[in-house]
Amino acid sequence: MSIDLVTKFSPHVDEIFTKESKLSLLTNHDYEWSGAHTVKVYKVSTVGMNDYGRAGAAEGNWSRYGSVASIDATTEDMMVKKDRSFTFVLDKLDQDETAQALTAATALARQQREVVIPEVDSYVYGVMCENAGTKPAAVELTAEKIYSEILKGSEALDNALVSDTGRVLVVTPAVYTLMKKAPDIIMETDIGQQQRIKGVIAMLDGMEVVRVPASRLPEGFGFMIAHPCATVAPTKLEDYHIHADPPGISGSLIEGRIVYDAFVLENKTKAIYYQAIT
Repeated sequence: MSIDLVTKFSPHVDEIFTKESKLSLLTNHDYEWSGAHTVKVYKVSTVGMNDYGRAGAAEGNWSRYGSVASIDATTEDMMVKKDRSFTFVLDKLDQDETAQALTAATALARQQREVVIPEVDSYVYGVMCENAGTKPAAVELTAEKIYSEILKGSEALDNALVSDTGRVLVVTPAVYTLMKKAPDIIMETDIGQQQRIKGVIAMLDGMEVVRVPASRLPEGFGFMIAHPCATVAPTKLEDYHIHADPPGISGSLIEGRIVYDAFVLENKTKAIYYQAIT
């Protein structure tokens, strides 16, 4: 005698683990791209100091203030280059016959969470690392060396006159483990709820510590210290649609488009310190 056993499907979906973006801590939106494809930013130079000629103008000068110099006002162009999209279909019967585990709204949210956000994160982190103003040679990071290497980064930002407040230390999970093992590092973990929501896990020497999955960072990433003033990360367009029963399809057509980019301002590159590892 044979018995056909019952197969039961759960209405729940085995979702992939994901991480929300932490770029809001590291970038700014100080410039407006509405109605424009390119934004030009002025860079204005300064002049050196002179010894005032109290007894009279120096030979060859007509002014006691010294030689008259000119200042330069050049521009840097920021043109948004990344114009990305996706589209997929969710058949009406597929939705009905999977115990409503497939729905257009949840499918779109999953696409944003698992595909769109990781892509944007990886791109922006890559731009920041590539254009960092200070990039020392790659080193091997150990529990004994990690703190001294981080202090070198803080010193570099100090010498570049970068603001003490607002600095963010980005580390991979592996480097964060080294920090936890380091005998000299004492991290402040009593932080506010708003900071935790944004992804801050601790404070170290006045810097917010952010842990980012290695898969979203360039290969060989050790750590990065960055001030948000340096990187502009515009999202010029973010457009998502769910079309119910469009012509030719019995079900939902999901479409999405995102236009984004990232720029490190030329006069603020020193506000990013990137340390690669061997």
